[in-house]
Amino acid sequence: MKKNVSILLMIIVFIFTFSFGITAQELPDEITIGWCPPDVTGVFATASDYFDRAAKDAREAGINVEVVTQSPASHTDFGSQVAILEDFISRGVDAIVVSPIEVDVVKPALKKANEQGIPVIVVNLLEPIEGVEAKSYIGFSNVEAAEIAGYAMVDYLGGPGVLASNTMDNPPEELDLEFWEELYSDVDPSEIGIEDKKIAILEGVAGGFFSRQRLNGFHSVIDKYEGIEVVASRPADWNRQKGVSETEDILTAHGDELDAIFAASSEMAIGAQYAIESAGKDDQIEVITQDGTPETLKMIRNERLKAEVWHGFPEWGWYGTRFAVKAALDLEVPKQFDINPRLEYKGNADLFYPNVKLEAHPWEEIIQDYKNN
Repeated sequence: MKKNVSILLMIIVFIFTFSFGITAQELPDEITIGWCPPDVTGVFATASDYFDRAAKDAREAGINVEVVTQSPASHTDFGSQVAILEDFISRGVDAIVVSPIEVDVVKPALKKANEQGIPVIVVNLLEPIEGVEAKSYIGFSNVEAAEIAGYAMVDYLGGPGVLASNTMDNPPEELDLEFWEELYSDVDPSEIGIEDKKIAILEGVAGGFFSRQRLNGFHSVIDKYEGIEVVASRPADWNRQKGVSETEDILTAHGDELDAIFAASSEMAIGAQYAIESAGKDDQIEVITQDGTPETLKMIRNERLKAEVWHGFPEWGWYGTRFAVKAALDLEVPKQFDINPRLEYKGNADLFYPNVKLEAHPWEEIIQDYKNN
């Protein structure tokens, strides 16, 4: 009799489970994301703002997300970034998002996060970091972004495009690398008519990974044009004040002959523009740069910067938060998320700020996926 009762109970449990499913797992009480940029000024302040916006959006949808932002004091303080990452690991955060100052420097800390089972999201890169298991890379090719800057420089100095006097009729909104390569596919550098143009370059950290990539991309375009001479190329450590001081030195040596400056980041570009204006040469020398912030877009609208390549810092924070939450919940995230760099100039500045194009987060879908996982 007892045996029959036991069998009956097992059948009832099976029917109930099959009909109503296993009880869904509850969301964690809190998901803590450790976000470590190289600093919290300029472009990284923009990224951090969108990390916070996305976390707030998640909380309103029912996922308790907290973003802890810590950064070194400067782009050359390599040891501090490693220490911050190790602190995140010891605190047991649920996910780490990092924009490395230098890739090789942070490798050991990221490997340690892997060993501790903490998911890692890397921003500002698409290329996988050897030996590190990252759940996702959010970024772009720094080489390709700098190639766009190179085409913009050629455009400004007299080539076809949107910046020089021979501007295009009805240019498209998305001035990405595909646009520039197609535009210049039939251009013969020896016949374009650019002659005796002199430019200077503000690099990032001398010999650094990101600085090398951006220099390589920029040179891969402009070096085809014999009429463009680089009269100075100086590191300014991605820093605004160093952008001022290095530009002042360049102007002392080449101020009367200089046509333009390429600054490999917006902070250096802003510093360069300050120096140019202080020297009274803002009618002579234009600045082309990379990054994309509310401050630089305002300067472009006011014709204080010529153009800039968009690196998608709002996307870093917006998607970085979403992917970190999904990784912390052991849900699948895209292995790569390409920002697709494109040129900002006065004619399309409103496409970037203040109305950044970002898709809504599917938090309800994420919650259901987790409960059903």
